[in-house]
Amino acid sequence: MTEHELFLLRRSCQTVLPGHRTGDIADEFVAMASWCKDHHVGRDVYGESEFVQQFEQKIAALLGMEAAAFCITGTMAQTLALRLACMERGSSVVALHPTAHILKHENSNYQLLDHFDVIQFGDPFRTWQATDLERIPDKLGAVLLELPMREIGGQLPDWDTLQAIKKTCQDKQIHLHLDGARLWEAQAAYDKPFAEIVHGTQSVYVSFYKGIGGLAGAMLLGSSAFIAKARTWMHRQGGRVFSATPYVVSAAMQFDQRLAALPACLKRTNELATLLAKFPRWQMNPATPQCNLFHLYLPVHAQRAIEIRNRVAQRHGIWLFNRASNAPLPDQSMVEWYVGDNMLALSDAQVLAALTLLDSELSG
Repeated sequence: MTEHELFLLRRSCQTVLPGHRTGDIADEFVAMASWCKDHHVGRDVYGESEFVQQFEQKIAALLGMEAAAFCITGTMAQTLALRLACMERGSSVVALHPTAHILKHENSNYQLLDHFDVIQFGDPFRTWQATDLERIPDKLGAVLLELPMREIGGQLPDWDTLQAIKKTCQDKQIHLHLDGARLWEAQAAYDKPFAEIVHGTQSVYVSFYKGIGGLAGAMLLGSSAFIAKARTWMHRQGGRVFSATPYVVSAAMQFDQRLAALPACLKRTNELATLLAKFPRWQMNPATPQCNLFHLYLPVHAQRAIEIRNRVAQRHGIWLFNRASNAPLPDQSMVEWYVGDNMLALSDAQVLAALTLLDSELSG
């Protein structure tokens, strides 16, 4: 199936397990227009408007950072932040966990565009520790910490480990950059203020289209001087769009509501883990969810898992999961579940019926 056909198939399902509800784009534009009128939103020109700057200030205050800049993509925000950090620290070397988004999903941009050099460190199946960083003999310009780590099932370092990482970076004068693509979800897990989680990092990236559900967009945060430099580099790299207002509106109008729902999403994730325990052939990673994201290992290869997903969608109107990929063991695949408002709206009986259907198909 093409991507468009899969989109239509998912949209035709009456029951969708993963993620947030996605309505018709026309309805979203209508809601955005109404919100703009209600809040007297004016169009920005290259990011200059009271509305955009107030939203930047809101996020900066929430995270306890001096300044913030809206950026059209996280890919640009992160490589830009790390490049600037290396320039400031006098070393082109950045330490990345083997599962970092920059390594796995960005077509080697850091290397081909000559942003910085990379050292991989840490166990690829676990969150990294301060001791992993201490073993690196090279002078580092920056190190990236992802909270939570999506590619290993949304794992998080425990609170003491997080503080030890911050202290090690401070002692070694390394710029600590936080990949906060899912920082909103991490806060529900740590149950501490965002500013306390972020304190001790020099720059932070957050996303507005993942857990928040905006059309697109990200934000880079740091000191006022750092963000001033970042704005210049965004322009140099073609990231200074003529009007960012539509993207900022789509995030701002639902930001508070989405944030408030995340503790309930985490609670629902733990309830889902209890339901999944009824199916012993499946394995969760981590065994106890650490945020409202986890991976599920199924006893079939990825292509078979996708065929089952599509058949269940066509015959029963149930969308079980999004992506599936092959796991290290033969005839095993991994699927990801992000627990959002779709799951919040389903009863245990509905979820159990869908899981039982999946189990039956896997046995067939």
